Amino acid sequence: MNRRGFLKLGAASLATGLIGGVAYVTVNDVSQDLTVERVTIPIHSLPEALEGFTIAQLSDIHLRPLTKPPLVQRAVALTNSLNPDLVVLTGDFVWREVESIFELAPIIAELNARFGVYSIYGNHELWTDVDVIQAGMKQAGIPLLVNQGATLHVNGAPLHLAGLDDGWSGNPDLGAAMDNAPADATTILLLHEPDLADTYSLDPRLSLQLAGHSHGGQIRLPGAGALVLPYLAQKYDLGLYRVGEMWLYTNRGIGVTNEPIRLNCPPEITLLTLTKL
Repeated sequence: MNRRGFLKLGAASLATGLIGGVAYVTVNDVSQDLTVERVTIPIHSLPEALEGFTIAQLSDIHLRPLTKPPLVQRAVALTNSLNPDLVVLTGDFVWREVESIFELAPIIAELNARFGVYSIYGNHELWTDVDVIQAGMKQAGIPLLVNQGATLHVNGAPLHLAGLDDGWSGNPDLGAAMDNAPADATTILLLHEPDLADTYSLDPRLSLQLAGHSHGGQIRLPGAGALVLPYLAQKYDLGLYRVGEMWLYTNRGIGVTNEPIRLNCPPEITLLTLTKL
């Protein structure tokens, strides 16, 4: 084979490989395949009144430009069909277009739960415009817990939500979020970045942290896991972990950023059920 023929063969092989790669991604993209992950959380000394209490977690919606409203609408409808006792949104509502929060607001306003819907900041709230985000969440009627606590009374048993500011770009203050917590409350930490569990698990008052941020990596290869993970989500990138005496759950998120696809890592709604250990 002469040099020209060799180059033509190489170019043809490269083109075939690229076409094959695009075809593989197109066929195997699961970014629209909403999945419900059902997880049981066993907690020491859980009051009888909280036995079987359910929490639906949604995270990292990242509306616009890659994540579109129909996916979020389906996520909300699917969440409501689970009839959770509580819904929590663990940050990153938009991506690059902060004004998208006003498009998102009427969609997430449809979320329903017996004990309400609560939310916290992610890093993208602080990287865009928190004033706009606050206005959008107010329009949605969903409280933002920023270094604040909310105590729910479930048949006489206190369940405390400790919502922190973003751990990457904000100033999380657990003391402020626990300031009004009853001494006997079962406490759930809402904090966007999962790897900070190594710090917060040292506080014996915390039974569970709910986090997002990682997107599960979005692209996961069999046997290799995630190709890329963000800062503060490289250790606990998805699913359930025991960190000291505290449980941690990292949600894979709803939306996408950077790469408009998901491989082996579908968008997730988590339904957590509390039970006595």
